Amino acid sequence: MQQLDNYDWISIALYFLLLVGVAVWVISKKEDNTEDYFLAGRNVGWFVVGASIFASNIGSEHVVGLAGTGASNKLPLLIYEIHAWIVLMLGWVFLPFYARSGVFTMPEFLEKRFDARSRWVLSIFSIVAYVLTKISVTIYAGGVVVSALLGIDFWTGAIATVVLTGIYTVLGGMRAVVYTETLQAILLVVGAAVLTFIGLDKVGGWGSMVDTLGPEYFNMLRPATDPDFPWPSLFITSTIVGIWYWCTDQYIVQRTLTAKNIKEGRRGTIFGALLKLLPVFLFLIPGVIALTLKMRGELEWESADQAFPVLMSNLLPSGLRGLVAAGLLAALMSSLASVFNSCSTLFTVDVYKKLRPNAPEKKLVRTGQIATVFVVIIGIIWIPIMANISGVLYEYLQSVQSYIAPPITAVFLLGIFYKRINATGAFATLIMGIVVAFFRIALELLKDNFDANSMLYYLGDMNFLTFGAWFFLFCLIFLVVVSLLTEVPNKQQITNLTFGTITEEEKNKNKSSYNWVDIAVSIFIVLIVIGVMIFFNGK
Repeated sequence: MQQLDNYDWISIALYFLLLVGVAVWVISKKEDNTEDYFLAGRNVGWFVVGASIFASNIGSEHVVGLAGTGASNKLPLLIYEIHAWIVLMLGWVFLPFYARSGVFTMPEFLEKRFDARSRWVLSIFSIVAYVLTKISVTIYAGGVVVSALLGIDFWTGAIATVVLTGIYTVLGGMRAVVYTETLQAILLVVGAAVLTFIGLDKVGGWGSMVDTLGPEYFNMLRPATDPDFPWPSLFITSTIVGIWYWCTDQYIVQRTLTAKNIKEGRRGTIFGALLKLLPVFLFLIPGVIALTLKMRGELEWESADQAFPVLMSNLLPSGLRGLVAAGLLAALMSSLASVFNSCSTLFTVDVYKKLRPNAPEKKLVRTGQIATVFVVIIGIIWIPIMANISGVLYEYLQSVQSYIAPPITAVFLLGIFYKRINATGAFATLIMGIVVAFFRIALELLKDNFDANSMLYYLGDMNFLTFGAWFFLFCLIFLVVVSLLTEVPNKQQITNLTFGTITEEEKNKNKSSYNWVDIAVSIFIVLIVIGVMIFFNGK
């Protein structure tokens, strides 16, 4: 690893000055009400919405983890990165329902569609899931990146980043998060693009890389009998996780709810989907480049998660290296800021406001700030525990998500598409889903204590993708059966909240919110996704 020099530090300092400038400008403009603090006053344009969706999605765990995937023969996980078509689903299918209902949070939408029980379950569960999957992983990846780049030890790196991000999230709320994210998205894309070009030049182009690694390495869809990534399970489970993450998760959806109207929100998701096509080229390929150079003896690194920082510090000229380092720090900070803000929104709007419905706006904003501080502390405590669970960071994330997503995806999807689904069905499915998810995580950790022929060992040892696919099917059947056995939902309550109950007036409103350009760009994005799947077929 080459250490950063003076020019690099100047680039990093400039980035931080710019960030502080944006944060201060935003904090000076904010108002002390909840709509401003949690949804940036609901008046953000499509460019900022799209950039913010992308920046929240691409944290440094993504950059580090994706490059690690590229460097460790786990290319099938690439399917999670070509989910641009699911981001389009958010704008075209889900967003109109969320916008019509005027909600701040996803659990609040469940309350409007079903009842308060589902809202409670989802808000508490989401906060726990954020700590388990998002916060700890982001802080851990941040520690890896910061210590590799700046040459300081892991804990100092992790804690410094958290504290710094915590400060501007607590003070500025969602508006600070959205605008700083736009700056961070631009920086990250430019930096990683430069690294990919310089890297490809260094290995002698794409063809030379394929010669070194062999064409089979670039096969994304493995046979159905593959022990790690059987393609049918991979496709189904990655789609379930994708719908949960992109279309029903507070973390991403909150970005689209900040838009001025449905039109801007949908354009934001289309722009976000367009940006979502970039990670494959910007982060996965540098991992493959790092592996090629390692096999030729030109680079040294130990764990696959180090591929990106090592490649960067060795290939880029000074000054530029600092800029990409700043981009990685930016990615880390933007993901953390998003999680912090989403957690405090969920806690304040769904838990605190339900318990104290008459609390004044100022008090709610203050509660949101205190909640953010708490979340930060819990995340730091969780890191050492997480280091035990799974090898490659990105895989840990995907496996835990494959157990959390099925019940939530089932409830939202059927809730919108099938008007007969009722509150009891939704509540029962969420509870059952949470129990099964934790049961599976426990079995996975304890499976070595069981007899290899026992049912418990089989369930704990089953491929996480296959488990996710069967679990989703089970959730769907369970949800429909329980709903059909219990009362029919109140027609008035579900008006405009499912496809079968939209009024003519709302249909016309929705039609006037898009034009041919939106449709053409959406089709173009889907074609690129199909193109990527055809390209990575190992031939």
